[in-house]
Amino acid sequence: MTRADLQDILVTALLRQWGGTKRRWRLVIGPVRLYDPATHPHCNWSIAPAGTAGENAAIEAALDELRGQHPILLD
Repeated sequence: MTRADLQDILVTALLRQWGGTKRRWRLVIGPVRLYDPATHPHCNWSIAPAGTAGENAAIEAALDELRGQHPILLD
């Protein structure tokens, strides 16, 4: 799975649960940062959402689930 794949899955999940637009969710999610799996063996990516408190909470809840399903990304 790549950064783009993860963003697509996250945007789709947020649209289904909360509505809104793809553009808005992509802006709020921001970039996916990748780390070296040697130093981050359990999860090598992170996202720092930059939306409203409600949007950020929705994203963080979705991220908790995605981290368990896709802990390591390739790019």
